[in-house]
Amino acid sequence: MTLRWEAFLEHVQERGEYKTPEEAERSARVVLALLGAHLVGGVRVDLARRLPETLALILLNPLQAAEPLGPDRFVRATAAWIDGATEATALWDVGAVLSTVADAAGDDLMERILFQLPAGYDLLFGRPEPGHRP
Repeated sequence: MTLRWEAFLEHVQERGEYKTPEEAERSARVVLALLGAHLVGGVRVDLARRLPETLALILLNPLQAAEPLGPDRFVRATAAWIDGATEATALWDVGAVLSTVADAAGDDLMERILFQLPAGYDLLFGRPEPGHRP
């Protein structure tokens, strides 16, 4: 099921404790552009089908990644793309967006997504692997 634009942003805004939908949208655009650079093939297409059209297009036309970023570097890259962000606020942004993405994706697709990403992304999506302790 595809989430509507407003519903997606409401979830991100609530989880990120943003004051405005525009702040939530800014974070969603950056995080999904970075995520899209790390997903390939059917996984990226299947996830795009579950996102609002505008965000799906961002995921499908990602920033170019020279190499896969581990979770810490993903957060640092997010901080670099959001004006005024620090690594701490970027971690919050990433969590707000990726936990909403995880809900939209569902368990089966999330398993496929995490398989394509370096270890540790499960925590960014708010879905720690069973037995995983930070």
